[in-house]
Amino acid sequence: MSHDGADVFYSLAACLAEPFFLLYVLHTPRGEAEAGRYQSPELSRDDLRRFLTRFDTLLVADARFDLWVHSPQSNATVVWDRHDLVYAYGPLGDYERVLRARGFVEGGPDVPSPHVHHYRAECDNDARALLSAFRWIHSPLRPGDEQ
Repeated sequence: MSHDGADVFYSLAACLAEPFFLLYVLHTPRGEAEAGRYQSPELSRDDLRRFLTRFDTLLVADARFDLWVHSPQSNATVVWDRHDLVYAYGPLGDYERVLRARGFVEGGPDVPSPHVHHYRAECDNDARALLSAFRWIHSPLRPGDEQ
């Protein structure tokens, strides 16, 4: 993984026990699929790393989705949202150690206001490929998912 966003997301998910489930919340499609929640099958740590590496450019450059990783065994979830913010629920001490080792310090997020979201045409092929990466289980968006 070459971009900080995917690398940080993976490093937090790596604090959790396998197997993982991804939830790809496609709230602003550009023709690649129907808006909705796409849940992956069970994934190993290696599967998750391969997915994040393969789709790194889309994940860091485009705001059409939110991405969640959940570990049922750890009862924990890490969420990377359209604003490029990461929310981590579960082993907070482990997350804090990982983030501090990466140079993060305590503080609040800085989301400019007003701000824009980019839905890039050059990411459309990767968005289609992402939805072909697994046998996703599709469900409708929930009210909190919609823009």
